[in-house]
Amino acid sequence: MNINIPKNVQYIIDKFYKNNYEAYMVGGCVRDCILGLSPKDYDITTSAKPNITQSLFTKTVPTGIEHGTITVLIENENFEVTTYRTEGNYLDNRRPESVLFVSNIKEDLSRRDFTINAFAYNDRDGLVDYFDGLTDLNNKIIKAVGDPNKRFQEDALRMLRAIRFSAQLDFTIEENTLNAIKTNCVLIKNISIERIRDELCKMLISNNPTKGLILLRDTGILEIILPEINSLVEYTPLCNNHNRDVFEHTLKVIDNTESDLKLRLSALFHDVGKLNTLTSLPNGHHYFPGHNIESAIMTKEILRRLKFDNGTIDNVCAIIYDHLVLRPDYMPTDGEIKRLINRVGINNIYTLYNLQRADINSLWDPIPFLNKVDYIENKTREILENKEPLTIKALAINGSILIKDLGLKPGKILGYILNYLLEKVLDDKTLNSKDILITLSKAYLNDLQNNVDLH
Repeated sequence: MNINIPKNVQYIIDKFYKNNYEAYMVGGCVRDCILGLSPKDYDITTSAKPNITQSLFTKTVPTGIEHGTITVLIENENFEVTTYRTEGNYLDNRRPESVLFVSNIKEDLSRRDFTINAFAYNDRDGLVDYFDGLTDLNNKIIKAVGDPNKRFQEDALRMLRAIRFSAQLDFTIEENTLNAIKTNCVLIKNISIERIRDELCKMLISNNPTKGLILLRDTGILEIILPEINSLVEYTPLCNNHNRDVFEHTLKVIDNTESDLKLRLSALFHDVGKLNTLTSLPNGHHYFPGHNIESAIMTKEILRRLKFDNGTIDNVCAIIYDHLVLRPDYMPTDGEIKRLINRVGINNIYTLYNLQRADINSLWDPIPFLNKVDYIENKTREILENKEPLTIKALAINGSILIKDLGLKPGKILGYILNYLLEKVLDDKTLNSKDILITLSKAYLNDLQNNVDLH
């Protein structure tokens, strides 16, 4: 088997061999090359000790020197180079208490998580595959190296990685490996929330995110890391819009989305508020008044718990807040659409429409609702292309003009007037001229002076 080795990786490998040390590409980059995928990065393993690696290359960073890892920088590329090693006992289901450098590549590969990640390769020895990973790769199997219980007790994050690889590659987790995940699922509590979040994100933007979510449910991990989503499983109140339980509906919505993290997070949590808003109707059916608002509130707390950045939290919650499409027989005014754009944000508005379509396509009769989304999206595009005023900054007037022309002093009153003018212009863009806005300002100020003590 011949694998193309990038120039800089080959340079590193050759450098070691010229100095009487072994070196290989290792792990996921070899797996991806065999699959015909482009690796995101290339890891290298070597028989050389870390201090030797540092001495052989001009630019290095001791990123994990205590564990044998040195980052080598070549032509603005970073390559992690790690000495062959075995690991001591794992005290926290995540990190070994010690590492021991070894001279045998097989010992190093035997500590790795899955057979499809236990490959090494160079142009001298070809593919090194002591654990029959190539067979598992060809059969689309994810199988632990050695005893799966031991692998997961060493590093509980490997359970999430197995599920994420299954979603990314559309592989099946081997039975003993899957059973070991079920047996050890509680150990996921020992993993940092940031690492759990990162694996969840990779799974969500994979080609098979719902496969990953089903595996999380079936292994018991979902109940631990996302109990709110797990509570939707078999939550099947009879309602007018769809005939599946809310978890299955959520999976269907995610299946209807493209690979975009913000969109898929919104799809995952868009109905989580149904748990708290269930309301019965006289005919035995149910509905969920305000569940979009409750979902946004709950999602904010969940994403904070998962330590997402504030921008992601705000964007996802804004999308969820406005995801409901009601009354397909009513088409909103331009002013209402503009206010929607302002609430959700220009950067999120088309993501909102994508979520709405994904949600609607999971309903009994999607066509009328889809027609409404099409209408709103077309109007949105028209509004944005025409650069119609949406914010106070887009008004043909500002605070300085109001101070000069109306003889006002700086203060809250200026904000009241500008917000009033924006509301008028959102409903009628033809009002956005200085003279008209001055006239409107005077009338508004007169009303305020008659009803409010401005001093």
